[in-house]
Amino acid sequence: MANYDVIVIGAGPGGYVCAIRCAQLGLKTAVVEGRETLGGTCLNVGCIPSKALLHASHQLHEAEHNFAKMGLKGKSPSVDWKQMLAYKDEVIDGNTKGIEFLFKKNKIDWLKGWGSIPAAGQVKVGDDIHEAKNIIIASGSEPSSLPGVTVDEKVVVTSTGALALNKIPKKMVVIGAGVIGLELGSVYQRLGAEVTVIEFLDVITPGMDPEVQKTFARILKKQGLKFVMGAAVQKTEATKTKAKVTYKKRKDDSEHVIDADTVLVATGRKPFSDGLGLDALGVEMTPHGQIKVGADWQTNVPGIYAIGDVIEGPMLAHKAEDEGMAAAEQVAGKHGHVNYGVIPGVTYTWPEVANVGETEETLKEQGRAYKVGKFMFMGNGRAKANFAADGFVKILADKETDRILGAHIIGPAAGDLIHEVCVAMEFGASAEDLALTCHAHPTYSEAVREAALACGDGPIHS
Repeated sequence: MANYDVIVIGAGPGGYVCAIRCAQLGLKTAVVEGRETLGGTCLNVGCIPSKALLHASHQLHEAEHNFAKMGLKGKSPSVDWKQMLAYKDEVIDGNTKGIEFLFKKNKIDWLKGWGSIPAAGQVKVGDDIHEAKNIIIASGSEPSSLPGVTVDEKVVVTSTGALALNKIPKKMVVIGAGVIGLELGSVYQRLGAEVTVIEFLDVITPGMDPEVQKTFARILKKQGLKFVMGAAVQKTEATKTKAKVTYKKRKDDSEHVIDADTVLVATGRKPFSDGLGLDALGVEMTPHGQIKVGADWQTNVPGIYAIGDVIEGPMLAHKAEDEGMAAAEQVAGKHGHVNYGVIPGVTYTWPEVANVGETEETLKEQGRAYKVGKFMFMGNGRAKANFAADGFVKILADKETDRILGAHIIGPAAGDLIHEVCVAMEFGASAEDLALTCHAHPTYSEAVREAALACGDGPIHS
């Protein structure tokens, strides 16, 4: 078998990016992947296909609700579900083939199959053992479920099954009001399903800025999503075509039953490292089943590294990518770095929701003095013209130094707008730096500038 400088286990966003960076740095690199296609969960059954369905369903929403206001008259489009799924699959195919091309371009070997690590410096794929000076584990995560909830990926589904339903359900129950549940719940609500979201906590999207949470919940309810908050799901019972969900309200312990055609279990994800042989190797794990790594992403076993969802931190594709590049730099003898304080989070509903850095709650817990600059999209000309004036931009800055500490956006293109704040934070910029930067008019980004102005003498258009 060939000897490699690096073998990466897993070809998701963390793994394939890490492999490409390793190859760029002159390391002989291979990637182990058991799927038929590259790209991991994100490209095959996660980020990319869900965004395709979000885009398609949003176009339908615009046609049904806003076209006539702009003088675009005519019958609203009917939904060809098979064609919509075919479009989604075409998007997946284009992306996964793109990674295959990048592997060939960078001379990266794809070792097809599921990998294990029989010893440090060795990776077994099928019957073959490959030698490697360094091994980087990027095996990702898998959906987690609840006791009493049995997933069959037909009636009771995870995000994987929800992306390939045979038909659009009339009634859908979503268990969990996090990012995945709200995104896919939005898709099916736009396509005509009656969607009820059951959440254990009293707020949606846990950990998000409370002001954003309230605004977000209000907008989603207005769109037609129903919410049952403070409820603990006890069990699901599925037949071939229907399901019942039993839940208890936490405030009074009362039990309720709701019927659905489809139940989406969106209760988070858990690290996936089964079958790698980590126990036998003596690789240290955290109490939550994550691989424990040091500042250089190396485990306690020399030469074995880990990145992405399988280690601590937010389970985000771009966090995994950053770690992949940084770990590659470390292996190549350079200095890799990830600024964990500037990793944005985005929810791709309409409106989008994005955040980076601190929240008011975390700043209060730290006892830090801060100021808030806020601007409503209602005052943004472009947003009003595009029927996208719901939401706001909020910037948090140090009260003394004016340095930007965090930002929270709910509104049009929030997932793109957040990045000018990320860049500003990466350079240690003040709110005034952002406020004094010329922004083109009319753009959504002017709302970010106005929020920065609100940290000082005040916004212009509010």
